[in-house]
Amino acid sequence: MDADDLDYRTRTLTGCIPPTLVAKLLERGHEQEVEFQAGRAEWFCAQEWARLLGQRDCQEQALEVLAPYVALKWWPAVQGQAELLEDWGRAEEAIALARPYAEAGDRLALEFLGRLLARHGRSGEAFALLRTGVRDWFLARCLVDVAEAAGLDDEAAALLEVRLDATEPACDDPDCGNLRREPFNVIDLLATIRERQGRTDEAIALLRTRETTSVNNRDELAELLARHDRITELRAYAASDDHGHGVQRLAEVLEERGDVDGAVAALRAFGAAKGMWQVIAPLSDLLSRNGRGDEAITVVRAFADGPNGAEDWIVDMLCTLYADHDRPREGLAFLDALKARNGGREDWDFFRMRLPLMAECGLLDEAVEQARAHPEGDSPYADWALSEVLSDAGRTEEAVALLERHPRENSHRLADRLIDLGRIEDAVRVLQRTWPKPPVPVFDGSYSTEPPF
Repeated sequence: MDADDLDYRTRTLTGCIPPTLVAKLLERGHEQEVEFQAGRAEWFCAQEWARLLGQRDCQEQALEVLAPYVALKWWPAVQGQAELLEDWGRAEEAIALARPYAEAGDRLALEFLGRLLARHGRSGEAFALLRTGVRDWFLARCLVDVAEAAGLDDEAAALLEVRLDATEPACDDPDCGNLRREPFNVIDLLATIRERQGRTDEAIALLRTRETTSVNNRDELAELLARHDRITELRAYAASDDHGHGVQRLAEVLEERGDVDGAVAALRAFGAAKGMWQVIAPLSDLLSRNGRGDEAITVVRAFADGPNGAEDWIVDMLCTLYADHDRPREGLAFLDALKARNGGREDWDFFRMRLPLMAECGLLDEAVEQARAHPEGDSPYADWALSEVLSDAGRTEEAVALLERHPRENSHRLADRLIDLGRIEDAVRVLQRTWPKPPVPVFDGSYSTEPPF
């Protein structure tokens, strides 16, 4: 085994058996295959096989499975072994295993060791280990987490306040209002500590100074107001937030309290004032969850019929609603009307939405015929979409034949279907096939003017 090659294959999930298919092999009773592949540089097989051996009180055998990977000094393997040791009640061995990597400056190892120490009553040691990394957003978040258990919130806050005071302009342009903070999440982290200290008003005031208000579609100020039942303030913030994440959190709180009508009204009001596109998905989900699927269809259909509503994501949402509520023919009629509006042209992104609707109408053979006649019907992504519909209909052999036309692009899906057919050796062969690595572009100092940039 080569650590660089192993790292590349596991990061890109190429030339290896991915975790989802390892799990599937075990679910289907193919333990021997997983055990065999664990000794052939298949990390995800080794990881899962070691876990199973540990559950069967075969800890030393499990460590033997991981030993060749750990010997490469490859951090994911070291972490995997440390996690098993901790699970087995051997935390000191796990700490000793991870410590050299953390002391060498590996940020992933630092974060792992910090949390490991904190979980086993050594949060003060974890804090000391992490404090020098406070300028790194990843390590700073871990520092704040362990500070609570260590009783060192004041010390953590002091470190963060120094970093906040070090905020500086992002560039020399006097017209640029952007600021550079290290770590970039210093305001959020300091607000977390202030909230823990019972200084909620200070936490709120801090969060109101952010430039970026949402991460992964969650707004921390909205979350904080919801946690403290400050609904009036949450309503006001939701009305002022242009991104829609504040009103989404408000709707969630209202739904949790049983006020579904209030949640719907809040999302509708925001959509009317600032643009429905920001809240159409949560509004549709809310209505569907509460047995109001026909209303969800009406709302999404009205938006899709608007001047800017017929984008692929909104049409996909509408067609999914039609399928989920046993109205596939209406979905097909909508797609027909949309195709007519586009002069008879229908890109694959829209055509693929026809496939499950046609299958539900008993028109699968016609769907296959039309898909193959489509200008993009020979593409890997077309084969994938059609194979999913065929598989759902129990026509797995046909799905496999389709996916075999583009084994490189559809290797995981092809292997998945082959496992369904019991063709395990073929599935593994597909997954382990190697392809040339894409060349790493070399920057020559110039920028392209070609689309899409």
